[in-house]
Amino acid sequence: MSSNIKVLQVIPKLGYGGAETGCYDIAHYLPENNCKSFIVTSGGELIKFIDKEKVKLIRLPVHSKNPFLIFLNSIILIGVILFFNITIVHARSRAPAWSCLFATKLTGRKFVTTFHGTYNFSGKLKKFYNSVMVRSDLIIAGSNFIFSHIKDNYSGYLKFKKKFLVIFRGINIDYFDPSTKLDVDENKLLQKWEINKEKKIILVPGRLTSWKGQELLIEAINLVKIELGYEAFHVVILGSDQGRSLYKKKLVRLTEQHRLTNQIKFINHCKDMALAYKISDIVISPSIEPEAFGRVAVEAQSMEKLIIASNIGGSNETIINEKTGFLFKAGDVNALSKKIIQAVTMDEMSIKLIGKEGRKNVIKKFNVEKMCFSTYSEYKRLLN
Repeated sequence: MSSNIKVLQVIPKLGYGGAETGCYDIAHYLPENNCKSFIVTSGGELIKFIDKEKVKLIRLPVHSKNPFLIFLNSIILIGVILFFNITIVHARSRAPAWSCLFATKLTGRKFVTTFHGTYNFSGKLKKFYNSVMVRSDLIIAGSNFIFSHIKDNYSGYLKFKKKFLVIFRGINIDYFDPSTKLDVDENKLLQKWEINKEKKIILVPGRLTSWKGQELLIEAINLVKIELGYEAFHVVILGSDQGRSLYKKKLVRLTEQHRLTNQIKFINHCKDMALAYKISDIVISPSIEPEAFGRVAVEAQSMEKLIIASNIGGSNETIINEKTGFLFKAGDVNALSKKIIQAVTMDEMSIKLIGKEGRKNVIKKFNVEKMCFSTYSEYKRLLN
């Protein structure tokens, strides 16, 4: 049976996001189980890491929302499906999902979608555009939060008999393993970032965008400084502005206004995220809107780091409050500052215990092998 499974995944770009790494992981898992694996994408940084002997890569402008290109992509996908005798088409974003929907309807192939986000909508047209993600034979939600969001907002499209389930995203627990990082590499990164390890380091990973809560974080750090009366730690805000230069300037100004420039550093990129976690003591995910899954919280726990995150979205599922990390009321600067003070004043033994419990939590629920096996199992059921 396995040898007859030929899966074509379609994703706008293969970057370093959760949807993209999930696509990459599945693509390389399938050949190990005697399946054929294909990816259609427009480009992205992860392409250079794809094993071309195992995964067939096809480039198409599937990132475009242009209706003409969506139609043209669907025609080309029909050719790809028929030429390679694809059995399952798996779309991971809305624009390419429309192309996949047309192509699978005309070729009679099975269609799978993964709902990676809430896809906010402001009107009926946008909701209709989003609805393509629930028009498949198998709908995968990346968390219980996303599952509930789909049920609450797209129930009209779920009346037909469809498979609809949760498969938690997974991370590579071998890569995000604190025991694999060398002291010499840690020291090099500390030198590069010009940080003295005599103080604790708080890491705040995530692209610079308002809903990720970096403004809230800076305000909370200011409150902590006032409360403690001194700069008790370094803060590294790690992430690209992705063209949002005005927002980054706003964050820098806010840092200057609170006289936190000696305490807060802005780092654009780190090619070894596991190492970035390793040199940190505390990780914060201060999002003011729900994270669909909350990859930062899972990666931090896998690295045995104390995670502080807002109590909305996927973080409620990935963090066991007070056991593997701390949750605070989303958008509440006072609540966040109190959690930061609690974390930085904890004894080392308690911090280590939380870290150990965090890694156990990730190994049990959120490892990439479990995600890949569950997805592969659903592919097989779909064809039976």
